[in-house]
Amino acid sequence: MGYGFLDIAMTPAVRAAQERLGVAHLWQDFRGHRAFDRFTDREAAFITSRDSFYMATTSETGWPYVQHRGGPQGFLTVLDDRSLAFADQRGNRQYISVGNLSTNDKVSLFLMDYPRRARLKIYALAEIVALDADPALTTRVPGATAPKAERIIRLHLEAFDWNCPQYITPRFTEAELTEALRPVRDRIAELEAENAALRTALQESTGAVPEA
Repeated sequence: MGYGFLDIAMTPAVRAAQERLGVAHLWQDFRGHRAFDRFTDREAAFITSRDSFYMATTSETGWPYVQHRGGPQGFLTVLDDRSLAFADQRGNRQYISVGNLSTNDKVSLFLMDYPRRARLKIYALAEIVALDADPALTTRVPGATAPKAERIIRLHLEAFDWNCPQYITPRFTEAELTEALRPVRDRIAELEAENAALRTALQESTGAVPEA
């Protein structure tokens, strides 16, 4: 359980809602280790294997904005046990997230593994880094030297939590389906070859042409 995550998420308004809805007793004695959250090998492996995530920012007018980020596996890089980074590639040039981060550096990330019904939630403080500001960082972040890369966004971990799998519908990529169906396709090919051989043998022994 992410105690630090809930420390951030359970604001006075949230606790008031819990009280009003009769569940405050479930959380009133909530105790746990309050040391700073750090990514373990488990989180690092999960993050590195993602090819997308969702990042929420908040504007100066208070409106939240959720953006989908995608790329090859590992484009969200684990720099160390308390920081991540990714190359911000040119998109539709609305720059809503970039603008929001200029006034509020707090972000919330959702990382999803739909086939395994796993979800990692992250609170972090975002830092916008120019591509030429830190050559060592630019070298470490995949895609940072790509033609469309405009900046690096470094994320300083505040807290994380693993979510329960309830209501996560399993979804599979084309590559995952291809791999899962490989034995079936191999078996179909084997049976088709066997059927063709039997048809040929039957034709040779009887002279008849079997129906397809």
